[in-house]
Amino acid sequence: MVVQPELQNFTTEPGDADLIHADAFEWLATAEPASIHAVVTDPPYGLVEYQPEQLDKRKNGSGGVWRIPPSFDGAQRNPVPRFTVLTPTEEDGLQQFFSRLAPLLMRVLVPGAHVFIATNPLLSHHVYGPMLEAGFEKRGEIVRIVKTLRGGDRPKGAHEEFPDVSVMPRSGWEPWGLFRKPIEGRVQDNLRQWGVGGLRRISDEQPFWDVITCPPASKAERRIAPHPSLKPQRLMRQLTRAALPLGTGTILDPFMGSGSTVAAARASGLHAIGIEASPEYHAMARRAVPLLTQLQDD
Repeated sequence: MVVQPELQNFTTEPGDADLIHADAFEWLATAEPASIHAVVTDPPYGLVEYQPEQLDKRKNGSGGVWRIPPSFDGAQRNPVPRFTVLTPTEEDGLQQFFSRLAPLLMRVLVPGAHVFIATNPLLSHHVYGPMLEAGFEKRGEIVRIVKTLRGGDRPKGAHEEFPDVSVMPRSGWEPWGLFRKPIEGRVQDNLRQWGVGGLRRISDEQPFWDVITCPPASKAERRIAPHPSLKPQRLMRQLTRAALPLGTGTILDPFMGSGSTVAAARASGLHAIGIEASPEYHAMARRAVPLLTQLQDD
């Protein structure tokens, strides 16, 4: 398997950023059409896990969707959402969420704009279907190779009876759906007109690859931005850089969280807009984005 090489630092001057406290759907409905050149986002693809009562349970360690995985090495482990507990009604709500989101993204994006959208192997069909129905072209998936703690457990309450059985495979990857708004004419025409339509290469010799090996966010990142779903700068800087092939335009993250996408774009010298509905996470992003932007690549 070929794995994308690591990127080096590629800018010295941070880009601009707008951190907006708003509901993403309301903001998208009123934003200027054809004003955004790329979307890179990690949406709340379980939805349930970010409801106030579930976040309270996470903070209190009292169960709910957020569960602390089994410890195999003695290290302290953070809670992760268990999407296998979603009910059919909750999964229908997830489908409706993306059926509402996809047309709004189509409206604000310029022709040829790419959407990088994080998902989960169990739930990606709820994300991809609505994007295709809205008219986006599926351009593949970015496979992030990462050691996770999801899956691999023996049957609950029957560990000793079935010691050689795992209920489901231990997950070792994270999918990012890659979509594109249809281009106008040829790719070269779209690049001249809108500045997008392709993906920025790593170098003259290396194209952008669809397999990226990247560990979870570092301790330093988690101290800066203690968000439950924090994505590492090592990953986000590669995605944001690829999303604007000519290095111009605006990247949008409609579900900003603690601002990892915005910080990565700024570190790449790009302009980004982050939207966050939660007052707590919006305040966290305002504190974290400048500090995450300044982090050096390992």
